Amino acid sequence: MSKKLFFGMIAFVFFNTISFGQAKDEKAVADAVEQLRNAMVNGDKAVLEKLTDEKLSYGHSGGHIDDKKEFVAKLTNGSSDFVTIDLSEQTISISDKVAIVRHTLKAKTNDGGKPGEVHLKVLLIWQKGKGGWKLVARQAIKVTQ
Repeated sequence: MSKKLFFGMIAFVFFNTISFGQAKDEKAVADAVEQLRNAMVNGDKAVLEKLTDEKLSYGHSGGHIDDKKEFVAKLTNGSSDFVTIDLSEQTISISDKVAIVRHTLKAKTNDGGKPGEVHLKVLLIWQKGKGGWKLVARQAIKVTQ
């Protein structure tokens, strides 16, 4: 076997392995985003706590920043109530154990019993650890039509 063919085969296997790993991580991150979306709509405290890092920095489009405790409390006590959340235009970029997710979020809300709608562009930062992918940071901006 020639050296060129041998090294070509090694490179092919190496890059396919990296590609497969990247695709597997992208699917895991997409699954985590979907679990978070469902937990936010359902006010599921256990899932919200499982998917978020202890040092969560959750930035709202109005400028307020929640830590993990405040983020979970608002979604479980009804002060921040998502009736529906629809995500679109999602992209996922992974570098080692950090994932950057961007998407458009359209939601119907019922915060404190007051119906409303939001249309946001969202940036999520996820980090892979022993317990899987956890949300470390989020920032949203309002989309003007």
